[in-house]
Amino acid sequence: MSTTRITVTLPTEQVDELRKLTDNVSGYVAAAVARQIRHELLGEDLRRYQEDHGPFTEEELARARADLFGEQAGAGAA
Repeated sequence: MSTTRITVTLPTEQVDELRKLTDNVSGYVAAAVARQIRHELLGEDLRRYQEDHGPFTEEELARARADLFGEQAGAGAA
């Protein structure tokens, strides 16, 4: 994988806390960016699906929650 060096400005308090969590700040930030990109892309896919097929039903949402968080999470959603 190729990389590009960039400069990012963060609040000092966040950098202090970040350095307590990891000695690989670049890796930590790269993982956070990757998660955010996946989140954005998934959100767009879900919006597009609903445009084509209508809003998700409560049953579909409960099933998705169960798949993501375990059966118990889906049971309380109805």
